[in-house]
Amino acid sequence: MPNPKNDIVYAAFDRFPSPKGAATHIDAFVSGLGSRFGNVHLITIQSEDAELNHVDVPQVLRHFSNAEKKRVDWTPTPDWKAPGVCHHPLPAPGENLFERTLSFRREMQNWWRREIGDRPVSVFHCRSIFEGYWIAQDKKRYCRNLVFEVNGLPSIELKYRYPGAADDHELLRKLRHQEQVCLDAADRIVTVSWVNAEHLVSRGVDAKKICVIRNGVDLELFRSESTPPDPNLGSVNRPVRMLYSGTMSAWQGVPHAIEAVALLRRDFEAMLTLVGPARPRQIREMEEQIWKLGLSDSVSILSPVSKRELVALHHEADVILAPMTRNDRNLVQGCCPLKVLEAMASGTPLIASDLPVVRELVTDGVEALLVRPGSAKAIKDGMLKLMSEQRLAERLSSAARCRVEQHFSWKRAQAELLAVYESLLEDSNSRCSSGASLAASVSS
Repeated sequence: MPNPKNDIVYAAFDRFPSPKGAATHIDAFVSGLGSRFGNVHLITIQSEDAELNHVDVPQVLRHFSNAEKKRVDWTPTPDWKAPGVCHHPLPAPGENLFERTLSFRREMQNWWRREIGDRPVSVFHCRSIFEGYWIAQDKKRYCRNLVFEVNGLPSIELKYRYPGAADDHELLRKLRHQEQVCLDAADRIVTVSWVNAEHLVSRGVDAKKICVIRNGVDLELFRSESTPPDPNLGSVNRPVRMLYSGTMSAWQGVPHAIEAVALLRRDFEAMLTLVGPARPRQIREMEEQIWKLGLSDSVSILSPVSKRELVALHHEADVILAPMTRNDRNLVQGCCPLKVLEAMASGTPLIASDLPVVRELVTDGVEALLVRPGSAKAIKDGMLKLMSEQRLAERLSSAARCRVEQHFSWKRAQAELLAVYESLLEDSNSRCSSGASLAASVSS
């Protein structure tokens, strides 16, 4: 039964709900906490109509078969709700990241004074320094327990969004300081990969505080089709269809995927669909590369879609690409790419970069084909292997679905998070009991 004493504040400097992977993660974690403990306050950036459930319907429909059009539910998702959770979307106005951070912190502080007052909550759970730093600075005042969920570190990630930040050493020093304050104050640190855990230990974090909880996937939504992949893709009488889903950032390797299409088209007809969030600059760069390579009729760029629509795109594709590059974002900070897990669950064969974070999830030649990072030729060679070896695609997809069912469901991730919380709260209650007993002994 929910314990009213275990009030939890889960804060995320993310728009929610939204089609991004962060929103999927937040949904799974907060829903699990609400069901188990109740009395959970979720604080996020309020979604904007242009970003919430935004789908360029005519553009997407052009790439679906008639059968898929009938299956897809294009109705926008209603307002998000979960048992035991009260969602507080707050504005974060500003012209840049830092203005938005400061305005969001002010909104959080006003909300805290209004809703929480002077008492400390049982657990404060944050996903980044942007919403967590001001709490970590004065932890005892605001919470009895602090959970820091490290999905990304601004001191590493920021330069991929703002290239000029790479040379701003004073800014990076301040970011690392705020990260360290949160890391030191945290009672538990939750992260998504052993790569990230090792990096945190190298920064002086006690390994006993770190809990690795990998991302999951909705196995009911991302399900395999009854019809297995074509036994020999090289013999199909149509273009081979490839799909990339996710952020269109350079570190994701999207330019290599586009170049791989040009190489593959020397021998076979091929098409690539790119779907996910992209800034105008990124779209311009992709369109310029597509035009230079003569791929205007072979590469499509789609707006972010709902998970249901993404599943339909998975089933339309012959192969999913996850061409992440070698850089500190992937090799030092680490990640647990949802695109890999969703491909495994959907039964569509996967070609991914051979990186430690990917090898935590799959074995080369068993659940996926792993290729040299940063190489369009390696992606092409992986495609040729998949197209030439009889029933390889079917074997990979079957093994991948089996592995994801066993190890990477959101139910499993939720159970691991609840175990972290129960251990934390048990330790906290023991400390409180010991403190009360000591106080009683002293007074007597």
